[in-house]
Amino acid sequence: MDLRDLAYFEIIAELGHLGRAAQKLNRSQPALSKSIQRLEESLGTRLFERDGRRIKLTPVGELLKVRGKQLQQSVAETQREIRDFANGVMGNIRLGCAASMADHLLPHLTATLLSRAPQITLNLVIGQDDLLRESLFSGRLDMVICPQYEADPLLQFHALFDDEAVVVASRHHPLFSASYELRDLCQYQWVLPASTVPARRWIDNVFQSRDLPLPQVQIETTSISLLPRLIGETNLLSFLARETLEDVKGVTHLREVRLKETTMKRTIVVFVRAGAYLSPAAQMLLSVLKDDGTILLG
Repeated sequence: MDLRDLAYFEIIAELGHLGRAAQKLNRSQPALSKSIQRLEESLGTRLFERDGRRIKLTPVGELLKVRGKQLQQSVAETQREIRDFANGVMGNIRLGCAASMADHLLPHLTATLLSRAPQITLNLVIGQDDLLRESLFSGRLDMVICPQYEADPLLQFHALFDDEAVVVASRHHPLFSASYELRDLCQYQWVLPASTVPARRWIDNVFQSRDLPLPQVQIETTSISLLPRLIGETNLLSFLARETLEDVKGVTHLREVRLKETTMKRTIVVFVRAGAYLSPAAQMLLSVLKDDGTILLG
C-alpha cells in the first residue's frame, strides 16, 4: 500500500467528489482514479460506490479511512523520532492548555521548563477542551493540560491538582444587592463558551436538572482572556476557574456568585496518547508534571 495513495484516498473520502479532490490536490482525475484502483487491487475490495453525482465510502472504505489516519499518524511520529535521534536534540514540545487556565498555569511552568532545558523549543496551543482533545487524538499535540473528562482507552492521564469553576459577576452586579438563590440567576444574560465545551454543558445541566431555564447566552466566545473585562463592565454572568478569578479580580472588579449548586469541582490532568512517541523534551516535561505538577501548578 502506497502512502501517497492513502493520502489521496483520505481527501477523496472527505470531499466525496473526484473532481473536487483533483482540484484540491492539483492532480488529474485519471491519476486519482488510478490511485484508488491501486488501493482497491491491493485490498481486494471496492472502497467507493456511486451515490448520485457523488461517491461515498463502502463499509470497507470507512474502515480504511479510520485505519489510514492512524497509519499516517504513526508514520509521522516515526519520522519525528528518527529526526530527533539523528540530530541528537532534545526536540520540540507541542503542548495544549485549556484556555480557562492558561494564564494561571503556563508562565510558571514554561519558566521552570526553560530553566532546566534552555535548548528545547515549545509550541503552545491555547484553546477550548474539545478542540484540544481533537488535536491530541490527531497527533497535532503531544500532551494537553485540561480538566479531566470521561475515560478513553486511547489516552493516558496523570492528575495534577484539584480545581473549581464558579459563577462570577461584576462586584457592582444587582445580584449582590440582596440575598439570592439559583433561580435568581435566570434573570440575567451570560457570556459562555460553546455548548461543546464540558464546563458549558455542566453549568447548563445545573439549571436543566432543576427544571429551570438554561442560561441565556448573550455572548458566546472562545476567548477566556476577554471574559473578565466583559463581565466587569456589564451585568453579564459567566463561569470561570477559581484561579482565574483570583488572578484578575483585583484589576477587573469581579466577584464570585457563591452558590453550592454552581460550584464545579474538577481535577486538572495532563493527557497523552497511549503508546505515542514523545520527544526527549516532551518526556522531560511529562516527568516534571508528574513529579512536581501539584507544586508548580496547584
